[in-house]
Amino acid sequence: MPAARRRPGRPARSGLQWVADGLFPRGANPHGVLPALLILLAFVTGLVDAVGFLGLGRVFVANMTGNIVFLAFALAGEAQMSRWASPAALAAFGAGAWSAGRVIRRAANTRRAFAAATAVHALLVAAALAVALVAGHRTTGSQAALIALLACGMGLQNASVRALGVPDLVTNVLTSTLTGLAADTPGRAALRRSASVAAMFLGALAGAILHLTTGPAPALAAALTLLTTVTLAARRLR
Repeated sequence: MPAARRRPGRPARSGLQWVADGLFPRGANPHGVLPALLILLAFVTGLVDAVGFLGLGRVFVANMTGNIVFLAFALAGEAQMSRWASPAALAAFGAGAWSAGRVIRRAANTRRAFAAATAVHALLVAAALAVALVAGHRTTGSQAALIALLACGMGLQNASVRALGVPDLVTNVLTSTLTGLAADTPGRAALRRSASVAAMFLGALAGAILHLTTGPAPALAAALTLLTTVTLAARRLR
């Protein structure tokens, strides 16, 4: 009797499930592959924030706390800080989060809304990659376009991830995660927090290396590849 054919994508999904299950006590993961997907998104955050800070005028496209502080520095007269970049990132991030919030409130399934938000995020990063390839990242116009596209995508990501409610796995800001690592008893929660920290650190490291050696396009291409992967995996969630 011929062996049954393995369905396309099955090994990748099994690998994601193995990672996700390892972040919880045995048999206690109710979220399917979502925890593994959130780790990939934390890596994406590191990639795009490296591009933002190193190539777009000392601005974050994911870490809005940093942008509020940067804006204060700029208003105080710090010459290396832009007076327009941080407000632009804050506005675009807010627009993305607002849009995701409206979709989530109307959606019958939060995970389906997460998949849709991630798909739109991938399209925004694809547009940013096109801008970087065609117009570069040196002019004020191209920088403004890149900031708007990337920050809007990160707003979508943060709002959709927040709605999922997966514990201890964040994809944008790590202050509370680091606080929990230091203050709470070690366990699987600490493992999940450590995974978020490591993923964002490695994403920022990879993004910085790519940007400093070849420019923003390779880092954005890597982010687009990961977002596409997350979108395809999220569409299979039940």
